Amino acid sequence: MTDVLRLPSVQPAGRTHQRTVTSSAMHSATCGVPNSAAPHRNSSAEVHVTPSAHEPDPIDPRTAEPLGPDTLTWRWFGDWRGLLLAPWAGSMQNMHPELGAGVAEHSRFFEERWERLFRSLYPIGGVVYDGPLAARTAREVRGYHASIGGVDERGRPYHALNPGTFYWAHATFFMLTVQVAERFGGGLTEAQRHTLFDEHVRWYALYGLSMKPVPRSWEEFQRYWDHMCADVLEDNRPTRDVLNMRRIAKPPLLRLLPTPLWALVRVPIVRLTLWITVGLYPQAVRDRLGLRWTPRDERLLGLLGRLVHHAWRRVPERHRFHPRARAGWDRERGRPAPGPVETPARNLPPEEWRGPQHYVPEAGRPGRAGAAPGPASAGAAERGGTPQ
Repeated sequence: MTDVLRLPSVQPAGRTHQRTVTSSAMHSATCGVPNSAAPHRNSSAEVHVTPSAHEPDPIDPRTAEPLGPDTLTWRWFGDWRGLLLAPWAGSMQNMHPELGAGVAEHSRFFEERWERLFRSLYPIGGVVYDGPLAARTAREVRGYHASIGGVDERGRPYHALNPGTFYWAHATFFMLTVQVAERFGGGLTEAQRHTLFDEHVRWYALYGLSMKPVPRSWEEFQRYWDHMCADVLEDNRPTRDVLNMRRIAKPPLLRLLPTPLWALVRVPIVRLTLWITVGLYPQAVRDRLGLRWTPRDERLLGLLGRLVHHAWRRVPERHRFHPRARAGWDRERGRPAPGPVETPARNLPPEEWRGPQHYVPEAGRPGRAGAAPGPASAGAAERGGTPQ
């Protein structure tokens, strides 16, 4: 297994040429999925994609159709295997210049990494799983981003609600769903990829933002993704900070583990996590970050994915999903479901940090007792631009 702990130093203005992992990639750069799933692509020099203008105006979220239990997105997005992609999702989002600037100047994620990690998917997941309340949840998520804007250190203006910026964050959620299914869920057919694409458009429409950046088809999305990875994403400090887990604290699942023992097991856990992350990157992103990937690495990652897939089938279905997703399934199956499950109080930011960009359920606000009901463990990938 490759040593990915010594990542190249950040070079915000361009590519880095230091190599610290291992030799060249085997699988296609297209969307970061295996060669068997990727059609033939033109070279990056031939691809100059501009966002589609097929639907330039927002869709009223009150008329947008929420996703339901018959969708593939419901099957994959709230699956706990998504945690394997946590650093992938966070770094892919933070490499976007505007998202990276927003995280650098408005987020305290790295001071509360696990808490932020484990509360993010409640509202984000709710846009998928809240059924008749999904549009309301989407408005809340959009509202968390309204105050996130400014000018970055290079003089470039940014705002979290710029349609192209917000859509990039959504595109990474969509691709996380694809990656979970492709890499750790037994794979997808081409028809299923098209279906997931169509569903991600319905999902995005709930936010009520301009649809102009949204590609018109799965094929156009692949060109968009390749273009973003090759020509837009950049190596920056927020990306490196996501990947820097040398001193990461114990996750809640291991809270009873003695700290000295955690210090020992942290090294192989972090190394494995970063190795998976490097393997899931498109080749253009590995090049941008100065990382390499060998055919042997690719074979080992494929083996790991198959092992996870087969082992996961032994997990009871109810325990495979995040609590917000599980609540959605319960509602659709007629089980008692009083309302969307919210994050436990322990995941909330300190009161003195809270602002309009923070997701704080009503029961977790000052002057209220306790937190909204929620299971003891919940999690989500850290994503630049997600609710804080």
